Amino acid sequence: MTPHAPESTASAAAQHPAPSSAAPTLRDAFHQPKAVWAIAFAATVSFMGIGLVDPILPAISTQLDASPSQAMLLFTSYLFITAIAMFFTSWFASRIGVKRTLLIGLALVVIFAALASTAGSVNEIIGLRAGWGLGNALFISIALAAIVGATAGPSGGAIILYETALGIGMAFGPLVGGLLGSVSWRAPFAGTAVLMAVGFLAIVLLLRREPLPAPVSPLASLRALSHPALRTLALTAIFYNFAFFVLLAYSPFPLEAAAAAQGTEFGAMGIGGVFFGWGLGLAITSVFVAPVLTRRLGLVPTLLTTLSLLTAVMLALTLFHSSMAGIVSLIIIGGLLLGIMNTALTETVMEATDLPRGVASSAYSGVRFLGGAIAPAVAGPLAEATNAGAPYLMASLALVVAIAMLLIGRRHLSAIGRHHQEAPLDAADEAEAITVGDEV
Repeated sequence: MTPHAPESTASAAAQHPAPSSAAPTLRDAFHQPKAVWAIAFAATVSFMGIGLVDPILPAISTQLDASPSQAMLLFTSYLFITAIAMFFTSWFASRIGVKRTLLIGLALVVIFAALASTAGSVNEIIGLRAGWGLGNALFISIALAAIVGATAGPSGGAIILYETALGIGMAFGPLVGGLLGSVSWRAPFAGTAVLMAVGFLAIVLLLRREPLPAPVSPLASLRALSHPALRTLALTAIFYNFAFFVLLAYSPFPLEAAAAAQGTEFGAMGIGGVFFGWGLGLAITSVFVAPVLTRRLGLVPTLLTTLSLLTAVMLALTLFHSSMAGIVSLIIIGGLLLGIMNTALTETVMEATDLPRGVASSAYSGVRFLGGAIAPAVAGPLAEATNAGAPYLMASLALVVAIAMLLIGRRHLSAIGRHHQEAPLDAADEAEAITVGDEV
């Protein structure tokens, strides 16, 4: 990418990490100031929150006398507000500073997660999840820049620690949700509130305040969508993310139904175990496999290949949604492919324009999260009106449209492959590609 003026001290550190004579080691990663550990802990809990709700959706549906369609709106409200907020997080952080933005985001998550644990109806939880989404958008949008800015030495070690936190959160979120959800559907919400409160206090005590960043226009991210390459990738992402959230938000219900057809009860713990495998696969491929594939194949070929494989997975789920072994296997395979897709797509966004990285990421994320918000709202009613395989068929069609968007706009991406081969992303860019790609 063409160099640009940094948006803040922390983001400047992320864009231009201190040079080092050797690749960062595990010693570098775990030999960090306490402030780095505080942000890494909060980031782990934040990413756990992505999959935490998934195992308890059937329990919420049953115990609060709500339809599956209503229960899935917990994802819709969360993602819709996250999408809108992402367009303005760069501007907000430039007005009040990195530390205050982190703390406001964490405080909102604590408040709304705690209130969700006391809710008496599914509609209350849907509304409270919207506030949760706002808090998570504020925190995650600048967490990488903050953690790099807080490190005392070369940034590479801090980035490894951050990627580790991300992977742990993505993998263990569904498992923790299943464990707590087997006690009560309220427990995962309460647990998230407590852990985020610990993260809040740690950042208050350990992270120093930095000078206010250079101002950013509140419309910067919206204006960025006029760039043809970024617009192409955003349109690709909105249809891809639709399929992503059909798999994540809708699948607990066919899992429960398949188990019931075999005379067993899957429950929150069983769903949590399946999505632990999903999250583990996603974390592994996003961190370790995607960078290798994009270097060898190139970014756009990796995207097209992975989208095609995901389409095949969704079509297979259309056929085998009533088979317990089939749906479990396909969900985990889907996680492996989603990890590759998330990282490759966001890395492509970073190379597509010379816009400030934070602005491009915010614009892209805002659009793609809208696709995620729509998916749960459509999947439930579609399944109720037709059959349990229909949402997966629609997801496969959405992936075909995503492929078409990428092919139609490919002429705007002609410089990406050359740039990627000649000047691959540094460690901070790679980490942000993984971060923004996996934040759902």
